[in-house]
Amino acid sequence: MAHVYDSSFRLPCYVLGALLFFSSFALATEPCRIHIIDKETNWPVPLVELRTTHNVRFVSDNAGNIAFDLSELMGIETWFFVEGHGYQVPEDGFGYRGVKLTPVPGKTLTVTVNRQLSGKRLGRLTGGGLFAESQKLGLKTDWKDQGILGCDSVQTAVHNGQLYWAWGDTTVPGYPLGIFDMLGATTSQQPLKSFEPPLRLRYDYFKNQAEKPRAICDMPGDGPTWMSGFVSLPDYTSTKRLVGTYVKIKPPLEAYESGQCLWSEEHNTFEKHQVLWKKTPDSPQQPLCPDGHPTLWKDEAGKQWVLFGDPFPRLKCEATFEAWSNPDAWQQLTPQRVVISQSENKQIVPHRGSIAWNNYREKWVAIFTQLNGSSSVLGEIWYAEADAPTGPWANAVKVVTHHNYTFYNPRIHPEFTPADSPILLFEGTYTKEFANHAMATPWYDYNQILYRIDLDDAAFNEVRHDGETMNR
Repeated sequence: MAHVYDSSFRLPCYVLGALLFFSSFALATEPCRIHIIDKETNWPVPLVELRTTHNVRFVSDNAGNIAFDLSELMGIETWFFVEGHGYQVPEDGFGYRGVKLTPVPGKTLTVTVNRQLSGKRLGRLTGGGLFAESQKLGLKTDWKDQGILGCDSVQTAVHNGQLYWAWGDTTVPGYPLGIFDMLGATTSQQPLKSFEPPLRLRYDYFKNQAEKPRAICDMPGDGPTWMSGFVSLPDYTSTKRLVGTYVKIKPPLEAYESGQCLWSEEHNTFEKHQVLWKKTPDSPQQPLCPDGHPTLWKDEAGKQWVLFGDPFPRLKCEATFEAWSNPDAWQQLTPQRVVISQSENKQIVPHRGSIAWNNYREKWVAIFTQLNGSSSVLGEIWYAEADAPTGPWANAVKVVTHHNYTFYNPRIHPEFTPADSPILLFEGTYTKEFANHAMATPWYDYNQILYRIDLDDAAFNEVRHDGETMNR
């Protein structure tokens, strides 16, 4: 093949092009590492946003790292606005919360933030790019993401020695519409080696023939299948059966059928057990059913029950597969509508959440999202206690806040920690939905984030029950 020569350089044009191509990499800016840490614990803090005065946003990953790579600001003192969803820096004289940094390629800068509440953000449990910023810096290169970009609300159940997981609508790389019939996975019962960041949890997803994560609850009918009430119950032969309650959804968000489903150990998927309700003019509203987040409870007589609620119990039945299958065996409960806060004696209206027995407090504990909170409509998380799972619930303490962002359907994970541990872990869905024109947070939006509270913290020293205050 004949070469075409450039008359000025007397070099083949393809050689000149290669030189220009590789020189562009030489001119690329090496990132400056900005590391976000909690002033009290020195732990890295995920989900802290730094924003320049020309509105370029950077968000810390699960290791608290940001790879700053703006060539126009290297070597220049730069103001960064700081937004931390419960973590902040002091205001300046004009009311701005931010820091001044001078980024330098290859250098590490540290930003220390103050945690406002007792909830410690451990990091993101789901999605892609858990260590995206760190990997741009040549760190955490051993971590490989699992092909899922976003997950809605979680359900978990201990079944046959494993922890089973199920998530709602799921975002995948290939198309805006992903998995809409519940993504599923398993892990060990205690899947975390540490309760400090950086958080890294790997799931054993149920996969299709192409080795991609798949749906586990594809009930017949148009639209997505949502499932809750995820629990393992013994049948009359003492065989454990993993069960749930499903609902079929059509646009915009209309439920038109609900029923019960049963896990097939042979096919690793949920199969229809029975239909409980179909929407008709004579039956327009879905009746009460065993949905939400279940918890097991043994009463004073020693009888074992399973309670279904979201957050507080609204239905109970004997903790057997046969009772769960029989609507005549279900007993309706009246959940508490408001909880009084510990510090200001305010009425807090719960939206959704979960409860669990806590050995350390020797109380039932609840974690729930506040409806119409001051910082966001569905983004403020509260803790409360009770002597019985049915209440009365009191001692409401705000533990987590999100500024104009949603954090809904929190799920307590008592199985993660030793029985007598003061550490309480819970996750929830972080999403811009239901917020006031919030801009989606890269990587984090529509994913599960894990928080930790320490019940030996001073914020929980006083316990109010029936108007009285007791010290631990």
